[in-house]
Amino acid sequence: MYVHIKGMIPPSNNGTMPFQPCAKLAHRDKDVGMRIAVIEDNEALAQGIAFRLRDRGHAVDLLHDGREADTFLSQEGADLVVLDLNLPGMDGIDILRALRRRGDGTPVILLTARSETAERVAGLDAGADDYLTKPFEMDELEARLRAMARRKNLEFAARDRLGPLVFDRTARQVLKDDRPLDIPRKEISTLECLLERRGRIVSKAHLITQIYGTGSDAEDSAIEPHVSRLRKRLATFGIRIKTARGLGYMLEVDGS
Repeated sequence: MYVHIKGMIPPSNNGTMPFQPCAKLAHRDKDVGMRIAVIEDNEALAQGIAFRLRDRGHAVDLLHDGREADTFLSQEGADLVVLDLNLPGMDGIDILRALRRRGDGTPVILLTARSETAERVAGLDAGADDYLTKPFEMDELEARLRAMARRKNLEFAARDRLGPLVFDRTARQVLKDDRPLDIPRKEISTLECLLERRGRIVSKAHLITQIYGTGSDAEDSAIEPHVSRLRKRLATFGIRIKTARGLGYMLEVDGS
């Protein structure tokens, strides 16, 4: 069954999500890209949330089974978690309790169709940072995620200097003399990931995971064109992306 949420593109007549170029979507938030785990057994709802968050520049991991989600959070982790209460395999409350028992303070927002106060209180007592009752508007979910990120200090320093360039993390732009360079979204995400580990090797698998999300069908080779084009753009500014054959890539800046 398709569940429509205000702010989500409706399905086509055959029930599939239609292709919609990002440039035609309504306004974009200037969010810092994060890795967000969406744990929801209603696949139509989960895909709708993922579609919206990915358009905002976040990497999204989709999980539909409670036990698989618990394993994922213990082994992979995320910056933020969107967690449904009613899940097969393992209840959302039990996942949340297990997360907190491991000492993991990752911010969690609960999604629930339960309107009883006792259920919401149980979720908050188990360690949730916030909750939303279904149905909800996507704009409100995004706003609550941004608020949780601020509270947990997940946002990085607003700007990073890269030789003569400045990377504005809030606007997700590369600036030269305070003027933005025209760099495509995937290349910006690639630069952001390399910048977080400047001077260290970043594997192709890590880049794929951070940009496309865990479980993506993208091959390691999918990142190569983005890196190649980004390398050419940055070379004239004394910024190098070195290839460590068989290992990954490393960002270096002259004079740093």
